[in-house]
Amino acid sequence: MSETSSSTPDYPAKPPVDNSGGGGSSVPLLALRGISKNFGPVQALQRVDLDIPAGQVTALVGDNGAGKSTLIKAIAGIYAPSSGTMMWNGEEVHPHTPRDAAALGIATVYQDLALCDNIDIVGNMFLGFEETSGGALDEIAMELKTVQTLKDLQVSTVKSVRQLVGSLSGGQRQAIAVARAVMRDARLVIMDEPTAALGVTQTANVLNLIKTLSSRGISVLVISHNLNDVFAVADRIAVMYLGNLVSNGPISKYDPSSTVELITTGASERVEPHPLHSFA
Repeated sequence: MSETSSSTPDYPAKPPVDNSGGGGSSVPLLALRGISKNFGPVQALQRVDLDIPAGQVTALVGDNGAGKSTLIKAIAGIYAPSSGTMMWNGEEVHPHTPRDAAALGIATVYQDLALCDNIDIVGNMFLGFEETSGGALDEIAMELKTVQTLKDLQVSTVKSVRQLVGSLSGGQRQAIAVARAVMRDARLVIMDEPTAALGVTQTANVLNLIKTLSSRGISVLVISHNLNDVFAVADRIAVMYLGNLVSNGPISKYDPSSTVELITTGASERVEPHPLHSFA
């Protein structure tokens, strides 16, 4: 993941949210308990406990090598944890492949976006999940669903859903990748550095898209090095340091300075440490 942060304005922080769920179920959409991952003698993750509430944006931050990519790949079914438990809506699950994770409702949008430049937007939205009628591709149905999904997500910068994806800007491509996940009934969208290398306008569009997902009740786990973006959209923040989750909680507990301290040293006097780990 890139360390480069786009030059973005200081977006106003999101207002605090009621993390108790407003009287609803207190069971998180995704709960990780004691997740560890070893690669031979290398301990990439150490007893990570993390809750992802439904309908909220959780920012996962940390320096390169902190374990962020390993953690999201464990959630996405790419890596099997060496130990620990993953709970989905309160039930223990074991996604062994990305298809298993997708069946649960977990979609991951990586930095490369996994889009085909030489295919139009409709083709990319339905790639591998094409709809047919009478033995032929149902182009009309797929186009209508694509248009409706983009409209629902308030993606208004795309002129035509028949544009080749290769002609789109970085922000538009990010929107198409997210829309594809939403159309496949994702309940948790993981976004890996979604604003990396984007300009100011495109970054603002992606951040608005994240807010729209949250407003529709879809959980978002976003990895970012750009703290302006994090404090603009996140409801919660989780900080990784050397494979440990050293702090996590409502965004109101943090400010950029304390977050940088946690990222670089694993501790901050202004933030209560994670109960399992302290590097002070």
